[in-house]
Amino acid sequence: MSKLTERLNALSPARLKGIRRGIEKESLRALPDGKLALTPHPLALGSALTHPHITTDFSESQLELITGVHASPEAALDELVHVHQFTYRVLAEHGDERLWVSSMPCGLPTDETIPIGRYGSSNVGRAKSVYRMGLSNRYGRRMQTISGIHYNWSLPEVSSEQYFALIRNFRRHAFLLLYLFGASPALCSTFVAGRPHELQPLGDGGTMYMPHGTSLRMGRLGYQSEAQASLAVSYNSLDGYGASLQEALTKPWPAYEAIGIQSLGGDYNQLATSLLQIENEFYGTIRPKRVIYSGERPLHALRERGVEYVEVRLMDLDPFEPVGITAQTMRFIDVFLLHCLLSDSPDDTPQEIAELAHNQNVTAARGREPGLKLRQAGAEVSLAEWGATLVEEFAPIAAALDAAHGGSDYAAALAAAAAALQNPDGLPSARVLAAMAREHSNSFIGFVRAQSELTRQTLLGLALEPHQLAHFEQMTQDSIDAQTAIEAADTMPFEIYREQYISPARLGIRSRAAVAA
Repeated sequence: MSKLTERLNALSPARLKGIRRGIEKESLRALPDGKLALTPHPLALGSALTHPHITTDFSESQLELITGVHASPEAALDELVHVHQFTYRVLAEHGDERLWVSSMPCGLPTDETIPIGRYGSSNVGRAKSVYRMGLSNRYGRRMQTISGIHYNWSLPEVSSEQYFALIRNFRRHAFLLLYLFGASPALCSTFVAGRPHELQPLGDGGTMYMPHGTSLRMGRLGYQSEAQASLAVSYNSLDGYGASLQEALTKPWPAYEAIGIQSLGGDYNQLATSLLQIENEFYGTIRPKRVIYSGERPLHALRERGVEYVEVRLMDLDPFEPVGITAQTMRFIDVFLLHCLLSDSPDDTPQEIAELAHNQNVTAARGREPGLKLRQAGAEVSLAEWGATLVEEFAPIAAALDAAHGGSDYAAALAAAAAALQNPDGLPSARVLAAMAREHSNSFIGFVRAQSELTRQTLLGLALEPHQLAHFEQMTQDSIDAQTAIEAADTMPFEIYREQYISPARLGIRSRAAVAA
């Protein structure tokens, strides 16, 4: 009996049913013509600083819709649908904006015209905006308008050490998720204006693409940075991970020192001159996470109380689905993460980290290319064969989850993945290119405009019960009141607040004596 099978058999049905998941979904607000909406975050959606379910990501024009924690994919999706319904109603009442249903952005204006998120006059609100100004100065604003879905996942009684083992295996096998669910093989040429790239033109409508691409969002054009490429972050332990981030958060970076904290006019350019301003700036396909206390640094929370859940960050928006993801996809991720947790997970090495970066970029740009090879332990292996082997190993896990929950939904999710490995034409990335060619003269903007309008009509057509509407309206008012209270309570000058917030002392460094005690 394999170790994986032994570990799986040791999980009781009750513990398997204890899996919890939540969703964070980013989407740009766009105009009917496919251009970015430049209007402020609608007041009727509440305060982006304090609303528990509706906020903004990098841009004022980039909504982030968030669910709570749920025991089933359907429950999480139901809440996500309700949040979308309310959001679309507000947008419809105030004009004709809609949510852009692709991960790659709509028609973008000049970089400096893209509005960064605004969160009011409080110190915490100003810090959020200054952080985004720092991202703007470091990477440019276009890169930050990419949107995706984050899948937060936990299983009861999992230690920090086990979560890091899961993360190492996730990074090894992440190519499979990019292949199966990548849905961004094309983009609008405004995204790459003035930038070097390897994309090919498609048609004459300003579309650029990779013929066998799966997820340009997760490739070299996505969340990439030369500075962060210098980070050799290890996931072999919480201590090692914390030490890597600690250095990146405290060590000055020459290019960012040149930018400076403030301009000559006194405006803030960034929160800090270190390689990372704050923890969230570290771009990874998966993150160890812990719910933080008010004002607490995320790294401090991890060091003090351990990993609570993982955040999967590589999922594209599926433009064919009203809220960007399906229950079947969520079930596949559940199985995938359990396999990562239950399989042996040797420590990573610098050589393997380099291989994984190569595999991610190759799969993002050329994942559907026939015969594509990836790197594994110094050798070349077929993506399709490696993926098929993994899906075969997933079968007992899907069977155990189906036995715990009843039905065969997890097995069906695996069957769909196995079929996609045999028939790449059925993948979301292939379907996007096919729909563009068939119905929109190979226009990325034309395709996403049509899908965004269809999605808008679908969600506006769903009934939102009076009590649900009242609930969202109350959350709107409560969030506005909460922001007002935070602003009224502030007495500290912002510069002192900033210096205290980025202080290394707040990162949870503990002395050896304290650890031993």
